[in-house]
Amino acid sequence: MTDPDAFNITSSEPEARAPFRKSLSQDTASRLKATLKRPALNVVSDDAVVDDPLVKVKHTDYLSIKNALQERLLNEIGEQLAGGRDQDDISAIVQEFTTRILEAEHIPLNQAERNRLAQELTEEAIGLGPLASLLADPAVSDILVNGHQSVYVERFGRLEKTDVQFLDNDHVIRVIERIAAQMGRHIDTSSPMVDLRLSDGTRVNATLPPATIDGPTISIRRFGVRRLRRKDLLGLGMLSPDMATFLDLIVQGKRNLLISGGTGAGKSTLLGALSEAIPFHERIITIEDTAELQLDQEHIVRMETRQSNIEGKGRITARELVVNSLRMRPDRIIVGEVRGPEALDMLQAMNTGHEGSMGTIHANSPRDALSRLETMVLYAGTELPSRAIREQMVSALNILIQIRRYEDGVRRIESIAEITGLEGTTPLLQDIFQFRRRGVQKRRILGEFVSTGIVPRVVEDLRQQNLEVPLSLFTDQRT
Repeated sequence: MTDPDAFNITSSEPEARAPFRKSLSQDTASRLKATLKRPALNVVSDDAVVDDPLVKVKHTDYLSIKNALQERLLNEIGEQLAGGRDQDDISAIVQEFTTRILEAEHIPLNQAERNRLAQELTEEAIGLGPLASLLADPAVSDILVNGHQSVYVERFGRLEKTDVQFLDNDHVIRVIERIAAQMGRHIDTSSPMVDLRLSDGTRVNATLPPATIDGPTISIRRFGVRRLRRKDLLGLGMLSPDMATFLDLIVQGKRNLLISGGTGAGKSTLLGALSEAIPFHERIITIEDTAELQLDQEHIVRMETRQSNIEGKGRITARELVVNSLRMRPDRIIVGEVRGPEALDMLQAMNTGHEGSMGTIHANSPRDALSRLETMVLYAGTELPSRAIREQMVSALNILIQIRRYEDGVRRIESIAEITGLEGTTPLLQDIFQFRRRGVQKRRILGEFVSTGIVPRVVEDLRQQNLEVPLSLFTDQRT
């Protein structure tokens, strides 16, 4: 049987065990010694089925072992884990370290538990540490870390707190620095914010004090392994079949559209689904802050903005990319999100032969979207009068889609409106489709998508392109 005094941190031990003893508190050592006096020891997780309660070591003891090994891992072989090694090399180093320490300290773990411990320590060394289990859950769309003891996730449109915790704020900072370094970025107190994209498309934003005064934060926006397609959105209730048919015709007919909505409303998801209707022979150029769009077409050029480096150089703005894309013989220009002076160049492109362009914008209503777009044009430094800007918007844009995430977590298209012109200095909008809300049942919003009965003016343009537009799509369904 294992010697209970193996964890006696007060006795005279060989110096080789000193680092491990220092990382164990007196309280942790006492619990581990008590655990070692039990027969047939086996460290298992809380959700395992164990007949004999004496056989089961508490999950907190496993965490104590893991936390102590983690500290020693960083102290002893931290330098070996750096230096651009690939994941297989690091995994082998961590596996060897774990086996050596467990045997030297006589810690009673079976082979399966040792493999699990080595895997978790590897995640600490090269991955996102405690967040690895959350990233493995396909139902999790957002992970939000507010300091070391507060980790939230969003599942099916609802936020919930998890039991995942970091050791301390320094542990969170180490994870942030590791992510930034892997992406060739840097973050510290002098530059306390970073926004980047992982290799799988996951978007990560991180902050350090003094930007966030209560501690470091991590905000992770995940994207599914399989992107949501048009049929998936229909099944999820984001839009109706009539709306999907109409929007497909708009895209095929190379009409310009703008998708508006709040954060997390599903703008990029809808943009990707609508792009399915783009013919495969057309050349598409996408412009995004972080490349998220996944398209089926082969002839695609993906462009991405870049922040300044630590020396304040190397910045690439969305406006520069839009201007450059015009020299690349595009059939379609897709701007992932319009948020600055690139709005002027996008509108000018739409007005000068680059039809069928699409983009998204943050706004809570179609009116707000047009107002924000006008403000962004002014960011370009032009001194255009308000009427001239609005004339450009009305001439460039045909369809404005408003999308919203409702209280039940379901993302739905709230309205599809056509921009018909100016009345004085006010852009005119007419709703073609709407989501009509009826009530709530068991926290689920009840309602249906309806046509307003208005036949949009764009129908005539589509028919001139030999696209068949059934008027039954626009039958008035309001009661």
